[in-house]
Formats: sequence, C-alpha cells, structure tokens
Amino acid sequence: MYALLLCLLVPTTAISDDSLVIAKGKDLYEKNCVFCHQADAIGKAGFAPSLTNPEFLSTASDELLLGTIRDGRLGTGMPPFAHLGLDGIEAIGVYLRAHSELPDRSAEIDSQHKAQGDPVAGKLWFDQVCATCHGPQGDGYIAGGTGTAIGKAGFLNKVSDGFIRTTIKFGRSNTRMRGFSGPAGLANLTDQEIDDIIVYLRELEKQNH
Repeated sequence: MYALLLCLLVPTTAISDDSLVIAKGKDLYEKNCVFCHQADAIGKAGFAPSLTNPEFLSTASDELLLGTIRDGRLGTGMPPFAHLGLDGIEAIGVYLRAHSELPDRSAEIDSQHKAQGDPVAGKLWFDQVCATCHGPQGDGYIAGGTGTAIGKAGFLNKVSDGFIRTTIKFGRSNTRMRGFSGPAGLANLTDQEIDDIIVYLRELEKQNH
C-alpha cells in the first residue's frame, strides 16, 4: 500500500511558479524543513545541504528534487515527507525553484552518457579527493564529513551520471564543494578519472541500498 502511495505521488508535470503556491511552499518549508536546511534553504555545512544553491537548482531535475522530498534518504538525517501529499511536496519545490538564478539545465545534463570506467581506479580517486568531505564510504555527515552522503542508494538511485559528473567538474558556488576539473580545479581530474569515480559510486550504491 505504501509503495502504491509513493507511485501516486510521482510528479507528472513541471513545477509551476504560481505566487500562491510559492507562499504555500514557503509555509510548509518553514514548518518542516527549516530546522535542518536553515532559513532560505541555504543549508549548513556538515549538517544539511543548500537547496537554493544556484548550481544545484540549475542541474537538479524536478524528479530529483520532489522525489527526495517525498522519499527522504535512508541512512541519513533526511526523512521522507510523503505525508505532505503531492500538492504539498510540489509547493515546496515551487518555493525552492523561486530562488533560481541560473537557467534550468537538468534535461541536458541528465541526457549525458552513462559513465564507463574502472571502479578500482575510481576508488583510488575517491579516497584521495572525495572521502575527506564525503566519508570513506560516501556516508557523508554521519562519518564526520562536511559533505553529503553521496554513496547512499537514496541519493544514487535518483541522480543521473550527468548530474554527478557536472557536480564533480564544476562544483557549487558558496559551498565547500569545489570543482575538480581544469587548471583551477582542486585536482584537475580528467573526464575519464571523473567517470571512474562515478562507476565506483555506482558500486557503492549496490552495497549501501
């Protein structure tokens, strides 16, 4: 029955921008989300991520955003909010989208090719450049890191390889997630090395479901 309810809560249309819906979403956000994600959803390092970060809103699809609100992320501090119903979940999404500063690139990013590479090499790179913030198994905050739980199935089963790839390459402004591509990158990873990391994360997804 619960699985059926979740299916019924899957969004079928793009998030609207109606001002009344934004107001409803703000109210629901302040009653349910502000305690972790802070005022204006700016987040808090080591506690909860920013949901109004320009790069996040530009790269995250409605399905990712609303699905995460609905399902939560098992094994993290993010609980499911399916009880708010589809209207409530979408209203929170509308409120968050109202903070957007950059064009929505999610469809383009999600259409990128699936990563192919060597998970063994990916683990080596992950251990060197990702684990400090995201934890040795991608456990995030519960491992004492400042980064989110990118090794958990609750994250990985909702994001595309393009979403992960773009985030690794370019990072997110005004957060501790810096880019790892190009001369200005923290590690200047090649495209193949980034894909190796993604393939390794997909292996973690199977282990941390």
